[in-house]
Amino acid sequence: MSPPPPNTPTQGMRSQQQQQQQQPAPNLLSKPPDLSSVLPRLEPRTSRHPHARTTVTDGTKRTVSPPPPTPPLAPPPLRSTLRFERPSRRILSPHDHALFLSSPTYTLLTSFVFSLSDAVRGRPLSSVAKCAAATGNEGVKGVLKLLDRTENVVREFPAEETGGSRFGNRAFRDYVGAVEARVEGLMEKLGVGVGLDDGAEARKEVGRYFVGSLGERSRIDYGSGHELNFLVFLLCLWRLGLFLPESERSEITWNGAHMDSTTKDIFGALALVVFPRYLRLARTLQSTYYLEPAGSHGVWGLDDFQFFPFLVGASQLVGHDVVTPKSIHSPLTLEEYGPEYLYLEQISWVNKTKNVEGLRWHSPMLDDISAAKSWAKIEGGMRKMFVKEVLGKLPVMQHFLFGGLVPAVEGMSTEGQVEEGIGAEGEGSEEDGHVGHSHGENSWGDCCGIKVPSGVGAAMEARKRAGEGLRRIPFD
Repeated sequence: MSPPPPNTPTQGMRSQQQQQQQQPAPNLLSKPPDLSSVLPRLEPRTSRHPHARTTVTDGTKRTVSPPPPTPPLAPPPLRSTLRFERPSRRILSPHDHALFLSSPTYTLLTSFVFSLSDAVRGRPLSSVAKCAAATGNEGVKGVLKLLDRTENVVREFPAEETGGSRFGNRAFRDYVGAVEARVEGLMEKLGVGVGLDDGAEARKEVGRYFVGSLGERSRIDYGSGHELNFLVFLLCLWRLGLFLPESERSEITWNGAHMDSTTKDIFGALALVVFPRYLRLARTLQSTYYLEPAGSHGVWGLDDFQFFPFLVGASQLVGHDVVTPKSIHSPLTLEEYGPEYLYLEQISWVNKTKNVEGLRWHSPMLDDISAAKSWAKIEGGMRKMFVKEVLGKLPVMQHFLFGGLVPAVEGMSTEGQVEEGIGAEGEGSEEDGHVGHSHGENSWGDCCGIKVPSGVGAAMEARKRAGEGLRRIPFD
């Protein structure tokens, strides 16, 4: 009888495993310690916004706050209660800015601007241009004539020959000076202050906002702050009753965003008839005098000059059956629908004035926004951006003017305090227009950053050279 074969390694491992399985496991958790008094209680994370919702994207939870709503729109005040004063800068420090953000004036501005957006939701330009408010309202027609007269002044001050420079043309200073000298007469023709005992003061106050909407005379630049001045100019005219006589106000129901048909048509005409005419004036000034972007974020900004066309234009396109957010990449769509929708028309203008083709290269923020699911989402995002990037930015709002129609709140600094060295920090000079305000929040160059040549100026110079090619612009 042969001896048994020796144990193989595999058999040895199996025997060890069997022995381990037969041994009882130690009862380590028979009596776990009580740590309830030591460990902190786990509570679900809550959003700071009461109406925020949580979304999941690629497995990551994100809290999304809703867009800011339209505050109730206050009716124009009675003429007997109006008081006027010379507009001046009052936001000269972070403390002043914080006071503004919690003031009735902040609510007034957001209510007016968002009401303009609400009035054109889902409406093409042609449908608004045919309504009675656009064709028969004397105030609307008066503002259109004012913009025509202001653009005619450009012919009196042609741009100086600068040898192909794409920085701001100094003839712009003479142009603004001429409009400023004539602005009280222009306001009188518009009907500002007519029938008021202090009508001259009203014309001075409203006129300063209009001149401020043309651009910065000292620095020869233009940005969203100047565009905001024009919206405030319209707000002043609204509060003066230029678009709605006092005798007609008793028939109007004031209930916030759900405005009556008369007010909706008036605001629609302001957004899609008056503002596009102002936009054409602004583009004329940018093209003629090569206005530099005021505090441009370069390619990382929404637009070098404008913001309001994207807010109102997105509202127009809400619920559109054909045009989707991705349609902005289609030249045929821009050509066909651009004349009716301000968002698309502004995209076309941006494409024409940049030195490379494709939103991805010259306007990546607009390109990213085109990936949104709907125009309603884009409009909500534009509302957030207006609150955060325009009204919420100290470098923009420190140039904002407060007067009698758009009052400051108690506790804000005054321009007189700046001369005494109170209320603001920073450097600057009267020559460059940047004295007496805070330069703290300037990571993007929002206020006093490096001078950026005009992309519009580059396009104009390229047309003059007719075939020599377009030189690249840094930071554009």
